[in-house]
Amino acid sequence: MAQPDEPRDEAIRRLDERADALAARTARATPDYGATAASYGYRLIGVLLGGVLVGLGFGFAIDAIAKTAPWGMIVGVLAGFAVSTWMAVRTAQRMTAEAAREWGPVRDLPVDDADEED
Repeated sequence: MAQPDEPRDEAIRRLDERADALAARTARATPDYGATAASYGYRLIGVLLGGVLVGLGFGFAIDAIAKTAPWGMIVGVLAGFAVSTWMAVRTAQRMTAEAAREWGPVRDLPVDDADEED
């Protein structure tokens, strides 16, 4: 509390410092959405490329064993692409549920009137 002989400006400065300290203690930390979203994107790319490469490997192995020239690799790449697409969709659904649990419901961006033309 301010002392009677204390200058008014000093009391206001101390009150501002206390208000800033209270705001710092009660402020919620902003989560780093960018890094998390980037990691989700890299994970999806890994799933997509991994499926195609595994299919290519299996197709090459089948070609080497069965002597079926390019057909094993063609079928392997197509099958790998199909499986990796299915896995990417499932992974994206799981990531969406995880993000909704962690970040809460989706919020709309505020309307920016400066961008609208009349």
